[in-house]
Amino acid sequence: MNPRDAVPRSGFGRAAMPLDAARAAFEWLVAGEHPVTVDGRLFAGLPRRRVPLNELRDRLLRRRCPQTLRDAVWAHLVLRARTEGGTWTVAAVGVALPALTSIAATLSAKFAGDPSDIHAAVLAGFVAELGTIDLRKPRIMLRLRWAAYRAGHACVREALDAPVPSGHGFRSTLPPPPWGHPDFVLARAVADGAITATEAELIGATRLEGVPLADAAAERDVSYQAAKKARQRAERRLVAYLLEDMRREADAGQSESDVATQVADTIAIVQPRSSRGVTDLSSREGRNSSARVSPKAASSGVQGCGTKPASRAHTTPSPEQPQWRPGSTPGEQRCA
Repeated sequence: MNPRDAVPRSGFGRAAMPLDAARAAFEWLVAGEHPVTVDGRLFAGLPRRRVPLNELRDRLLRRRCPQTLRDAVWAHLVLRARTEGGTWTVAAVGVALPALTSIAATLSAKFAGDPSDIHAAVLAGFVAELGTIDLRKPRIMLRLRWAAYRAGHACVREALDAPVPSGHGFRSTLPPPPWGHPDFVLARAVADGAITATEAELIGATRLEGVPLADAAAERDVSYQAAKKARQRAERRLVAYLLEDMRREADAGQSESDVATQVADTIAIVQPRSSRGVTDLSSREGRNSSARVSPKAASSGVQGCGTKPASRAHTTPSPEQPQWRPGSTPGEQRCA
């Protein structure tokens, strides 16, 4: 039997998710006696041989993989996807698939509609960013991940804002209340310019996902105190943004202000504001932000992947003293 005959074909069925199809296509690239490979001799830290793409993905996902190696490999994949397209675009998607499935699962976890559009938007946002991302800046995969998340989140918001059919036609109505996931509040704050994507990633990782601030600082190559101050500045601006949003939606009843209230209260409790006004703090601290931290159905193969226990969604205060622990996000797929 030809080894390629053993590759699952379910990813190309009519009921399959877009990311299922991407996974099946990637499996075709690495199946058989002659899989698609990269030359490991081009990268310090890889074996001096041809490295299959599935092995390359596993190596990039290791906790001890240096960030310089991740950036070098991703710059290579993005350049080949730009110049050759086809195979190497599928290769880049396949290497990033753990992150993409996690994003899609998070966005569609409590979505009552068909999640296929969300999966497609996440995939499309990632592929579109391959053609425009600046390869001279570090953390290429992190920026690709946020582009995919923003595209998927925009798809969710568009679906929620669409008119609901009633009676004999369509009529305008208030969008249904959000599901209470703080990631949506952070994404909206980034879209409105209240905080940057990197600051949102720092807040989400350390406040919502339980990542110690010391680990987050090490990931960003900054000191513990620098990361702590950067997070404080971002949280002050986020609180000011949410409080202003609450005032605008005071008469809206059950709306996004409920989620904004919870996040604002949580941040205010974890990180008390000083006696100065929030508006004054945001204007002063914005000028002093560190540039290094403040620029982050059961039959389907990917639906449900990348989820984490419900208890992890609660805000976990960061310890006062740094406690070193290897890795970044326990219990969750890392970005390659």
